[in-house]
Amino acid sequence: MSSEPVPSEGTAVELMRAMTRLRARLRTEAPLDDLPWNWSHLTTLGRLVNDGPATASELAQAEHVRRQSMAETLAALRGGGLVTTTRDPNDGRKSLVSATPAGRVLVERIPAAREAWLSGAISATLGSEERTTLHRAAEIMNRLADSEL
Repeated sequence: MSSEPVPSEGTAVELMRAMTRLRARLRTEAPLDDLPWNWSHLTTLGRLVNDGPATASELAQAEHVRRQSMAETLAALRGGGLVTTTRDPNDGRKSLVSATPAGRVLVERIPAAREAWLSGAISATLGSEERTTLHRAAEIMNRLADSEL
């Protein structure tokens, strides 16, 4: 095995390709055909369930989308009874978005099927050392997602 580092450009291309394929596969493992919610809706709702109330601007920044796109996402979630908006007790000029009980139930329901498939695939396909490497890769990918570049 070569000690030369892999060029960042090649790694970026392969990582994007792998993430796209895995994301597509996960979607097939828990189809949303019976639900009106798309991936953006679910990731935003999941963030609210996991991280707590946030402003629309904070959500847009966290999800790496424009504020207008987040406003559309939140309008759809609000229309479906999955989020609610209240005044920020620390700054009355701001509104905080929170998940409703129905939103929390949805967030728990969908990932369970995907996680079950992925956990099974990891167990059946990867050895112990590869599982450790994959766990570390997930940590690195989260760090990249939070990068300010």
